Amino acid sequence: MSANHGSTQLNGALNRASVLEEPHVNRFANLPSSGASLYSNLDVAATRHPEKIAISYYGCDMTYAELKRKVDALAGFLQQRCGVVRGDRVVLYMQNSPQFIIGFYAIARANAVVVPVNPMNMMGEIRHVVADSGAKVALIGDEVHENARPLLGNILSHIVVARYADYLPEFTDLPLPAVLTREAENVADRSGGPDCEMSGAVQWREALASNCVPSKHVAERNDLAVIPYTSGTTGQPKGCMHTHGSAMHVTRASAQWLSIAQDAVFLCAVPMFHVTGMQLCMNMAILCGATMIVMTRWDAGCAARLIERHRATTWVSIPTMMIDFMSLPELDRFDLSSIVCLCGGGAAMPKAVAQKIESRWGISYIEGYGLSETMSATHFNPPDRVKQQCLGVPIQGVSSLIVDSTTLERTPTGAPGEIVVAGAQVFEGYWKRPDETREAFVEIDERCYLRTGDIGYVDEDGYLFIVDRLKRMINASGFKVWPSEVEAILYSHPAIQEACVVAASDARRGETVKAFVVLRDGCNLSEEQVIAWAREQMASYKVPRVVKFVSALPRSGSGKIQWRLLQQQERDSNDA
Repeated sequence: MSANHGSTQLNGALNRASVLEEPHVNRFANLPSSGASLYSNLDVAATRHPEKIAISYYGCDMTYAELKRKVDALAGFLQQRCGVVRGDRVVLYMQNSPQFIIGFYAIARANAVVVPVNPMNMMGEIRHVVADSGAKVALIGDEVHENARPLLGNILSHIVVARYADYLPEFTDLPLPAVLTREAENVADRSGGPDCEMSGAVQWREALASNCVPSKHVAERNDLAVIPYTSGTTGQPKGCMHTHGSAMHVTRASAQWLSIAQDAVFLCAVPMFHVTGMQLCMNMAILCGATMIVMTRWDAGCAARLIERHRATTWVSIPTMMIDFMSLPELDRFDLSSIVCLCGGGAAMPKAVAQKIESRWGISYIEGYGLSETMSATHFNPPDRVKQQCLGVPIQGVSSLIVDSTTLERTPTGAPGEIVVAGAQVFEGYWKRPDETREAFVEIDERCYLRTGDIGYVDEDGYLFIVDRLKRMINASGFKVWPSEVEAILYSHPAIQEACVVAASDARRGETVKAFVVLRDGCNLSEEQVIAWAREQMASYKVPRVVKFVSALPRSGSGKIQWRLLQQQERDSNDA
C-alpha cells in the first residue's frame, strides 16, 4: 500500500471526515492555518527567524537556518544516493539528538514516510519493523548499528550512521550520558569506523557533506508521514498509518490548547521515537518556532541545570520522570521558576507528586490521554481547570464517547465503559492489516470511532478518568508492553517450557512485567538468570522484573492458559 493511495483505500470505510467538536471546547475551534506537510512548519520557522536557536544540545546551539540546511542536505542524499522516492518508508532508529530531529524532517522533506523505532529494541525487534514496513533505508545511531548491521544488504540497501557526540561542544560542564562519553572519546577520529566499511553504509557527516540538492517537496496533507509501531492482539508490533494532516492536527491543537508562544523554550527529555515526545516536544516546538533543549538520556540533575540555565518554559514529561525529578535532594537550590507549562501522560500521576509540584512551582501538571493510533493527545486537562489523576476533556476536533464494549450503547455519566474516539488525528489504519483496521473501528450514530480498548468514565463535568484496560496491555512508565510478545520470546529459552506474563504493581513505574514460568524437566534456572537472559533478547522496558516459577499454569477446559486468572490473583495479592 503506497503512501498516496493507502489512505484513499481506507477513508471510505472509516468515514470520519465530519467529526464535530465537543461543546465545551468550541472556543478553540478556529485553529491557525499551516502548510501542507510537517516539513512546511520547519520551512516557515527558518524563514521567519533564521538566527533563532532551534536546538541546544548540552551547550552546542543550532539555529533554525542551520537546521533547515542540514535537513535539506540529508533529504538530497536520501533521494539521490539512496534512491528514496515519494511514499518510501525510512527507518529512524535513534535516541534523542540533533540527528533525530534532522533525520525526521529530512525524511519528510524527501516526501518519504518516517518509521520511528525504539532505540532500546534488539535485533529481532528491529528486523520485524524493517521487514514489515518495507523500508530499504535507515538512519541509525552508532550505538545500535550492530543491531542493524545484519540487515544491510539483506533487507536494507543503505544505512546512515550517526554519532551523537559529533554535535557536542568542545567543552561542557553538564553531566553526559554514557553513550555520549563513549562517542566523545572517538570524535577526534574523523576517518569513519568499522560500521562504514560495509557497502551501503555511510557516516552521517559524510551524507550531509555530499552536496546533494533535494528535488521539489511535494508531500501533501493526505500523504503518509509517520508509521509508529505499536503492539497488537497477536503480539507482533504493527504500524499505525498517519498522514501529515493527522500529525499536524495534534501539534496545532495542542499548541493552542497549551498556549505555547514563539518564545517558548522546551525541555525535550521524553523519547522522540514515541508519539508523545515526537509530537508534543519536537513537532509542536518547531510549529511554534520555539527552542528545544535536547537530552539524549534522562538525568534528573541535568534536567534541573538545563531548566535553570536556559530558562525553560515548557516541559512535556511523564510521571516516572517527575517522580525522579521531585525526589532530587538538591532540587531546592535550582531556580525553576521559568516553567509555566508542565504536561504529559502515559500513566497516572500519583496524587502526592502532583500536589508537590503545585506546592513547589505554583502550577499544575496537566495530564492528557492519547494513543499511537491517535498520534498523541485526544484529551487534555484545561490548563486553568485541572483535575488531578484525570485525563481531561476532548481537545479540538475530537469526539469521545464511553460505551458498553459489547453492545456499544453509551453508558450513563459516571459509569465505566470502553473509550472510543473520533477526530482528525485518528490514524488511517494498520499498515498492511486491513482486517485489524476494520476491527479497530465501530460506527456509532453514523460516525466512525476508534476503539481504544481502555476502560474509563466521564464525570458530571465531562472529564475523563481511566479505570482499566479492555486489552491485555501492560503500561510500564508510559511504555506499552504486550504480554504475548514477551511470552513468545521467553518460550525461545531452551529451559522454559511455558510462560505467562501479567502486569504487577510497581510504585515507580506504575506497572511492571511479571512472568510465571514453568521449567522443562531436569532444568534449573534462577530468577536472576531469566531476567539477565531476557535483557539480551528484548527492549529493557519489556524485560520481566519479577519471575515466579510454578509447576503448572492454570488452563481452561479448552486447554488455553487462563492469564486472566493469574492477573486477578496478582491484583488480589496487591490489595491484600
